[in-house]
Amino acid sequence: MSFLRRTSAVITAGAVVGVFSGLALGVIWWRLAPRVPLVVRSGGAYPANYQPDGYLAADLSFAVLALFAGLAVTIGLLVMRREHPLSVLVASLIAGGFGSVLMWFVGSRLGSVDIAGLVATTMDDAVIQAPLKVSMPALLLVWPITAAVVIFAVTFSDWWRAAKENARSVR
Repeated sequence: MSFLRRTSAVITAGAVVGVFSGLALGVIWWRLAPRVPLVVRSGGAYPANYQPDGYLAADLSFAVLALFAGLAVTIGLLVMRREHPLSVLVASLIAGGFGSVLMWFVGSRLGSVDIAGLVATTMDDAVIQAPLKVSMPALLLVWPITAAVVIFAVTFSDWWRAAKENARSVR
């Protein structure tokens, strides 16, 4: 019964840490990521200049924050329960899933603008900051993939060390 309690504690901790860190990282992403200026006209909204680097920088900042979160949360969960890496993997994947989605949701909603409303009500050209978005949806998987790679590396190193010790004891 103690095993199930510790396993469920790690999974619960992963979910809670994923939610809170996702919310906090969403605010950080919103503050750090650059925005692309949009020109709003009565016919629609267009980027002020062709600026793919603005969208790329927003995606890159999301990916870097997700990478660091994946490392930090997974290492923290490993410290909590290293002797059972499967429960840490599940907890890390749950934390990564919740955290990435909440990070995207919070960051994109904090700077949201009703562009359709502005297009409908504007008569002159207006320049606004474009809402923050993730242009490459696969970036939502950076955090869970980082967690899986960390768990794999730690588990492989534990297996390698045990195999070396067994080889020494056989000789």
